[in-house]
Formats: sequence, C-alpha cells, structure tokens
Amino acid sequence: MLRFLLHYGIHFIVPIALVLLFFKENRGIVLLLLWGGIIIDLDHLWADPIFDPNRCSIGFHPLHRYWAIGSYVLLLFFKKTRIIGISLLLHIVADTVDCWLIFR
Repeated sequence: MLRFLLHYGIHFIVPIALVLLFFKENRGIVLLLLWGGIIIDLDHLWADPIFDPNRCSIGFHPLHRYWAIGSYVLLLFFKKTRIIGISLLLHIVADTVDCWLIFR
C-alpha cells in the first residue's frame, strides 16, 4: 500500500504542490503538462507482459533508459522545454522510488 501511495502520490500530488509553489501564471496548463509526463509509460506496451508489478521500469523500458533520462535532464536547460523536462524527470523519480520499494 505504501508503494502505491508513494508512486502515484509523486505522479499526481507532487505536481499540484509544484504548481502551487512555483507557477503563479498558467497553473492549469502547467499542471496538465506535469501530469502529462506519464505519457512515457506508453513504452510499457512493448514489454511482455505489459504490466509486471515486480518489474523496475528504470533501465528496462525504452523511455526509462539512462540515455533517455539524460535527454530529459537536457530539457531543463532550455526555457521552452523546462516544464516538459521537469514533468519527465518527475515521472522518473516516481518510478525510481517504486524500484527502491520493490528491492528493499
């Protein structure tokens, strides 16, 4: 239960907190963009099985590999892509926490 709450709390509640703390303008759009980071889970469709509750996504799925994470970091350096970078890295943080809880 803790794993579920932390994982989905980071995916859905942390973006709300970030928007309230740091984004005074365009809160609705920014929140949708931050929640939109979950789109990288589409790469689960190429896995067999598609969903395995005991599989760590980091390093396994194509959009969760280290080269992809590096490209998400690069998005932070450009103002036009910064929110997308935050969104994708927030998703990676949620999945990393999930991995830690799988292997503890």
